[in-house]
Amino acid sequence: MARPALPSQALQALCAAGGSLEQGELSRRLPALGPSLDSLLLTEPERFTLVTRPGPCSPGGPPQEQRVVVATSAVRLCQEHGAPGAGCGGQCGQLHICRYFLYGNCRYQRTRKECKFVHNFQSEHNLRVLKRHGLENLNDDELRQLLLQNDSSLLPEVCMHYNKGDGLYGSCTFKKICTKLHMCQYYLQGECRFGSSCKRSHDIFNLECYEKLERRGMSPNLIAKLPSIFRNMYDIKNGTSSPPRRDSLNQGSQNANSNEELDEICLYYIRKSCSFQDKCIRVHFHLPYRWQILEGALWKDLKDMEKIEEAYCDPSNNRYKLLNMTYGSAKVRRLSTASSVTKPPHFILTTDWLWYWKDEYGVWREYGTEDDDHDASTVCSSDLEHAYLAKVSPTLQFKAGRHEYELNFKAMNQRNLRYKTQREVCRRPKFLSPQDVEKQRISGVEHSQEESIPAHWDKSALPELGYKLIKLLSSSDEYKKVQADFQRTMPKTVIREIQRIQNPTLWKVYQWYKEQMQKTSGGKDVCERLLFHGTSKKHIDAICQQNFDWRICGLHGTAYGKGSYFARDASYSDNYSKTNSNIKTMFLARVLAGDFTLGSSSYLRPPAKDSGNSFYDSCVNSLSNPSIFVIFEKHQIYPEYLIEYMDQSNSNTPPAP
Repeated sequence: MARPALPSQALQALCAAGGSLEQGELSRRLPALGPSLDSLLLTEPERFTLVTRPGPCSPGGPPQEQRVVVATSAVRLCQEHGAPGAGCGGQCGQLHICRYFLYGNCRYQRTRKECKFVHNFQSEHNLRVLKRHGLENLNDDELRQLLLQNDSSLLPEVCMHYNKGDGLYGSCTFKKICTKLHMCQYYLQGECRFGSSCKRSHDIFNLECYEKLERRGMSPNLIAKLPSIFRNMYDIKNGTSSPPRRDSLNQGSQNANSNEELDEICLYYIRKSCSFQDKCIRVHFHLPYRWQILEGALWKDLKDMEKIEEAYCDPSNNRYKLLNMTYGSAKVRRLSTASSVTKPPHFILTTDWLWYWKDEYGVWREYGTEDDDHDASTVCSSDLEHAYLAKVSPTLQFKAGRHEYELNFKAMNQRNLRYKTQREVCRRPKFLSPQDVEKQRISGVEHSQEESIPAHWDKSALPELGYKLIKLLSSSDEYKKVQADFQRTMPKTVIREIQRIQNPTLWKVYQWYKEQMQKTSGGKDVCERLLFHGTSKKHIDAICQQNFDWRICGLHGTAYGKGSYFARDASYSDNYSKTNSNIKTMFLARVLAGDFTLGSSSYLRPPAKDSGNSFYDSCVNSLSNPSIFVIFEKHQIYPEYLIEYMDQSNSNTPPAP
């Protein structure tokens, strides 16, 4: 048998060593790589991720950084393999393997019974997939390592609520019955700075964690490897797997934004309408800002929060060194609602960020305004906020009168391109007192119906907040259209009722986002589809109230990306309509699919287009005949209908009139 090529040898060495190796150690194990290793890492981004990790401490000094190579692959398990119905036809390009065989603990294997899932990496189908990815020389254990550290859907989810708040279980209200892992997320990422003094668990073998993992079918051998697998997976998602591309900055901001969302104040809670309640991933607080100080490992609210906020909002107030988020020697942080430029115009209590520059007299001037001594700049605060959050470029050029300037977002200064003079720049929120917050909250509710709504909606059922369910008459054209689409793939079902969801707030957001997509695409029509989504009954109210959120309502797999999954065919979504009775429910949603591309389980957002200047809007399972759509931005969705149905065999009552 011919010796594998060097890239395959390197990948095999990494997988055999637990999925990653220090770069120098990899060179020592494969001397044939020689000086070509750096070139290999850059030219094979689909196989290798290069990251920097803290190494062992030097005598009397801080830890030395070391460059680590992590084994990377796009190969995944097929989500349709063994699924109810026809299953996968074999054209998926993914592995047909039992996930419990992957965990090393399939109960059928233990009892010597036949499992309906494949237990052989070398089957004809699997070997074809492995060869396509250059993995045919890896043994079973090496393939297990590679799959587990690259596909997050195979690993248990870490509880974010456990990692926030005080107490034994943090802010997790499910406590012992929580199905997610109660472990320190920073430890699993290799970043916990508290070490043995951390208040969160670092022990994968603590009884609570071990029992959860055992119930998932994981073997003791695999459980012992999980911390390093989690760390490798984290590095693959956040490391440098290729030379910088034009979209790399945006992709990085996507990961950062995902983490920032956890520290973002919930806009629905301020309006007293968050139906996710304790499961909400955002912070619940009565103001659009929250100041906290770090005491040990916990964040505590500061007293006189309103006074601190007012001082911070004034750019001329230098009492607090808040640019570096310190108060004396203590570390502080400011949590806030989302920036106003990231939400539709009618959203209330978002944070208005104002941008200032310091003139030659030491006076702070807001961008876009003019006075007797200075011309107005061609950019205003909202322009700068858009550019700052987009992170497309570290600088932005503009004019003020006859002068040209360049603003540096990292250095927070502006420079006159002709005279080279520099001025300080700062970004501060617009101050809102608790009284202002209450006025906006009431005003926002009073004027929530000014925007247009669909002509066929029931005008007597337009709530100021939330939604109303309108039962459709079975004789109406609207009912018949939904019925035909549903029963096209579900002919042996009885529809009990179809309800239209009337949520004016969500509808306005959806229409606003549609307009933004049209502007981005040069005015062309946006691809809009009606798609099905099955879910548990316990999530229905939250979805009708606040839209789909996969982090709360659960995942329907991650084969094509980590987002909300929608199906062309009701028969597919039926598999996810969970119920304890014979009656099931399913959503028919209006979805802005836009420009789509083939999905991948590694995607946290749609990838960049070939030009690198823009991104796709969604991901699909097939470009030629898409039947599954993955949506990463919930503003692209409007939950339009709720269908209640049951199988004909279980039906003893006729459908509702």
